[in-house]
Amino acid sequence: MRLDGRRESDNVDDRRGRRSAGKVSLGLGGTIVAGLIIWLLGGNPVEFFTQQATDNVTTDENYVPTAQEEEYATFAKTILAGTEDVWTEIFRQNGMEYVKPRLVLYSGSVSSGCGNATSATGPFYCSADQSLYIDLSFFDEMSTQLNAGGDFAYAYVIAHEVGHHVQYLLGTLDKVHQQQQRLSQTESNKLSVRLELQADFYAGVWAYHDNKNFSSIEDGDIEEGINAASQIGDDRLQMQAQGYTVPDSFNHGTSAQRMRWLKKGLQTGNISDGDTFSINYSQL
Repeated sequence: MRLDGRRESDNVDDRRGRRSAGKVSLGLGGTIVAGLIIWLLGGNPVEFFTQQATDNVTTDENYVPTAQEEEYATFAKTILAGTEDVWTEIFRQNGMEYVKPRLVLYSGSVSSGCGNATSATGPFYCSADQSLYIDLSFFDEMSTQLNAGGDFAYAYVIAHEVGHHVQYLLGTLDKVHQQQQRLSQTESNKLSVRLELQADFYAGVWAYHDNKNFSSIEDGDIEEGINAASQIGDDRLQMQAQGYTVPDSFNHGTSAQRMRWLKKGLQTGNISDGDTFSINYSQL
């Protein structure tokens, strides 16, 4: 991505070197091995943070970020600023005000408004405090474990979580969570898929407008994003973990679905084209 000269967001809470020692609760069920669902768990913290925990924070005075980690931090702040610019304008055009989410950078473990988490949780959005959380080492894991490296792929991660914030501001997130409480696990999972695919679409919408504003997309960037979407499909991860798939347990969408909705956002840039809830489930 072409990011030279771009501003960095100052809406960032850097907690690297501070560890939360509270009890971690990852209650989201499923059949995928934990190492393969790092990214998948990030999308819906309300489901996997099922308990609140008393937080004990310790500071590692010897913590010194690597040069690579500092590059990731600068990158994340720049991408966040880009999402702020894009979504502020889109909301303004639709007669609404965009409330910027906060980005929390952490290392090891962290306390959020949705509970405590560790790096194994992966990036996630918490609507309780309107914040995105990420341990920057996740970008290395994307490259080495998920075969989904590249700067646009990393930007897609951030933009996807911002997409959940957009859903929160539009009331979609709360509406879905309320509906899920009245449904069976299978039907609840289907709603989660719709929610996640819309967040993928919103990530594409951001990229469309960011490129329009700054000519930020370079050769190969789109392919990186599409590859990342492919690598994190429920079907692909389940096949890697156990050799077969259980469609009723899908909660983020298949590789084909995730690629399709990310590409649709990239192609149209129009939020009105991202209704994943009115379409027949088999046609997602």
